[in-house]
Formats: sequence, C-alpha cells, structure tokens
Amino acid sequence: MLKKLLLGTAALAIAGLVGADLAQAQGKKLTIALVPKNVNNPFFDQARDGCKKAERELAGKIECLYVGPGEHGGGEEQVQMVNDLIRRKVDGLVVSPSNAAAMAVALAEAKKAGIPVLTFDADLLEKDKALRIAYVGTHNYEIGVGLAEIVKSIKPNGGTICIQSGGAAAANHNERMQGIRDTLSGKKSDKAPGERLTGQGGWTEIAGCPLYTDDDFNRAVQQMEDVLAKNPNLDAFVPTGGFPQFVPDAYRRVASKYKDKIASKQLALVVADTLPVQMKLMEEGLSLGQVGQRPFEMGYKSMYFMVDIIEKKQMPKDPTYTGLDKCTPETIKTCIGG
Repeated sequence: MLKKLLLGTAALAIAGLVGADLAQAQGKKLTIALVPKNVNNPFFDQARDGCKKAERELAGKIECLYVGPGEHGGGEEQVQMVNDLIRRKVDGLVVSPSNAAAMAVALAEAKKAGIPVLTFDADLLEKDKALRIAYVGTHNYEIGVGLAEIVKSIKPNGGTICIQSGGAAAANHNERMQGIRDTLSGKKSDKAPGERLTGQGGWTEIAGCPLYTDDDFNRAVQQMEDVLAKNPNLDAFVPTGGFPQFVPDAYRRVASKYKDKIASKQLALVVADTLPVQMKLMEEGLSLGQVGQRPFEMGYKSMYFMVDIIEKKQMPKDPTYTGLDKCTPETIKTCIGG
C-alpha cells in the first residue's frame, strides 16, 4: 500500500503537480492567507469581506484565512505571523505590510519556500518588489494628490497644515504624504515621503507634524485634539488614513468643537478613506472631504488572482489599481464609499 502511494505521488510530481497543485489533485482546498496590518480595523474588515465572498463563490476550492495582529504596532507581530504561515506551508500569501523593510525579510523566506505572494493596500519598497508577484490596491500617491486637491480648493492661498500618518515605516502612507506635499508645493519630489513644506506653494507644516499614529485609533483622536487645541489658527488637518474617524464617537466629540470652523472653511479637515461611518461623519458636517479606497475589491480580486497564479492560468497585472473615490459634502449623494 505504501509503495502504491509513493508511486502515485511520484507520478503526480512527474506531471508537475506539486505543492498546491498536489493538494488540489487530492481534493484539498487551497489555503490562501489574507494578512492585514491589524484585524481591529473597519478598513480591513471590508477586505476580509471581499476575501470571504470569493471563498463562497469558489466553493470547495479555497479557504480564505484572515489572520493578522489584533492591535497596532510597528509590524513585528505581523512579520511573526507571516513567518508562522510560511512554516505552515499555506498555498498563498496576500499581505499588507506594516513595515515594508521588515516584511521583505519574511517574504524572502516565502519565495524560497515556493509560496506565491501578493501585496494589497501597502506595497514593499522598490528594491524588494521582486519578492511579490503583484500589488493589488490603491495608487497611494494619488490618494495624497486627491486629499491635497480638496485642501487647495478650500484654501487656495495656502496656509498652515498638519499631516497625520500611520507608521513612519509604512510605505503606503509615506507615498500618500509625498502626494500631499508635492501637490501643495507644486513640485515633484524625488521619493517618499516628499519634502517637508516650509512655504512652498504658500504651505507650511507646523512644528511637531507629521504625526504618527502607528494605527492606534485612540491615539489618533488624542493627537488631533491636541494639535487643534494648541494651534487655533491651523488651516488644514489631513490624516492619510481614516485613523481618528475609525472611533467615530471619540472623533465626533473632538471635531464637533470645530464644526463652525469646518462649515466656514476656516479649517480644511480632509481625511482619507470613505467607509460608511466616515461618510456619515461628513454628512454631519465633521469633515470637508474624504478620498476613499476600495478595500472590498482588494480582498476579493486578490483571491481570484491567487487561484490563477497557483493554477498557472495567468499572472495579474502589476500593479493592479482598484480605484479611488473623491468625495465632498456637495457630491456625497453620488459618491461611492467603501
């Protein structure tokens, strides 16, 4: 019996059915891990929902394994989780790196193990992009451009600004910051996060900014409260992610103090992402613009792409951009949030 099993396995190997292909030949599901920066995050909840929809549509073919750190941080726990998934020999990895440089070390091991990798939402550094097959998500520089364009429409003569970002090592947020700075200054910088604004285009970043939240949403609200209180004449506050709005009651408590300034456009409060809770906050007059991504599509498309990669059908386009939605109070009824 053992001899027959070994011969059968050898025959499959000769036919090129190894690894994930062998698992499918034996009727097993492909295990594809979707690894967000953290799981306590409404943005990544939508990516999970897209992943699970693909799992339902591909019934019996894949398992969408949604696993990531429960809290914010510098990316160490996420890297450890990816290392564990590699040891577990999952069939595919779809990762949003918190720390691009640190994640590259782990994904080098995935490549050695023959595990295909896609990045979503956030990408690796340019020098490490050969470690993944493709990036699926937002053109992050363009989010920054969109945020800055709304700010400029509100404050055409420039002013003072504070940018709030995620982690200092998060490549996607650095690219967004570059887009903001380049658009406001009117000059393209060489690399992310761009050149600090010291009067270019009429814009100046105040002392102590940019702020880094490390995806700690309560910290993001506290930072927002502190900077607005200490700088009553601040012209623009621009988070590169939905950080403070992801705890809506706390955000509402702070932003409501400045509702008149927002309404009169003294304060250009413009925030990334367009999740339903954020659109409600804008409807309440607590922001003047939202530039949104499509996280559901990121999770959904990544699963189909990974199946095609594993089955050697076709390779996805690199990068695959999932689009943006630029929303203001004037367009809120027709703007797609997600």
